[in-house]
Amino acid sequence: MLTEQDLPELFSYRSAYREPADFDVFWKDTLAEARARQEATLDLTPVATGLETVDVFDAVFPGFDGHPVRGWLRMPRRRSGPLPAVVQFHGYGSGRGAPIDDLLWASAGYAHLLVDARGQGGAWAGGGGTPDPVGSGPAHPGFLTRGIEDRTTYVYRRIFTDAVRAVEALRGRADLVDPVKVAVVGPSQGGGIALAVAGLVPGLAAAHFQAPFLCDIRQATRLTDAEPYAEIVGYLAARRNLVEQTFETLAYFDGLAFARRATAPAWFSAGLRDEVCPPVTAIAAYHAYAGPKQLRLWEFNGHDAGGPEDLATALSAFGALLKTSSRPPGVPSPAPAS
Repeated sequence: MLTEQDLPELFSYRSAYREPADFDVFWKDTLAEARARQEATLDLTPVATGLETVDVFDAVFPGFDGHPVRGWLRMPRRRSGPLPAVVQFHGYGSGRGAPIDDLLWASAGYAHLLVDARGQGGAWAGGGGTPDPVGSGPAHPGFLTRGIEDRTTYVYRRIFTDAVRAVEALRGRADLVDPVKVAVVGPSQGGGIALAVAGLVPGLAAAHFQAPFLCDIRQATRLTDAEPYAEIVGYLAARRNLVEQTFETLAYFDGLAFARRATAPAWFSAGLRDEVCPPVTAIAAYHAYAGPKQLRLWEFNGHDAGGPEDLATALSAFGALLKTSSRPPGVPSPAPAS
């Protein structure tokens, strides 16, 4: 098992990750380039679903280099004005799925934008609708090593930029959403993307990171042989002279650096039996997080990180923060890990 330490020892873990000196400059320039390319607009087309309480829209906005990125915007049918919003990012290999999937947040009274990760959506669940028009050099099968030879070509530079643009585009629809009450959420890869957005977008109202991927990446490759981190291991087994170059690239995309810059009230969770995203990597991100935060460790769960029970915690917490008449003030002092 990955959790041979007792809980106090596990919780005391601190990562050896060191961020690049020009991390902020790299991301400032990347986002400025995307913003200069095209305004962040959100185009919506109603979708006929047969649902009686939720409206669904095919959503399109310009992402990295102006490339069109798709998602679903779901909203409660009975609404009288701008709503608090939740922007969700999905797990590795999945996509936005079908229009009638993922009805939780809209059913709870939020505008819910579920965003594609470009180039994914062919592995499981309902699939995606966003291609990645950018190619890459030699890569291990999967997505994790595409363009990894350089920080400017790495696939997650495009995916993280798309995610930031999704929030900006949704905030621009003040006819539909309250721009100061926007939260980001996601499981696994989606949690890693949400964490990047939390570190890059100021003024978010809340965040939920469930078993976040892409945190403390080098340590994760030492602890697990499971996919997707095994893609990095396989790539470096074949390209063994590129080890340091590869981790120099990945340092610009590690969730710990984004966590240090994030200030929105946040809820983290991890399963102590998670062999996909080792729990110490979520703990490392939690400790690095600059804003108000809480962490729930699920002793007998794996990569589901508490599943619907954990989502229920986020649902309750978000209600207190996003469904008030004023700008969210934050959360109480963080609870101890449990």
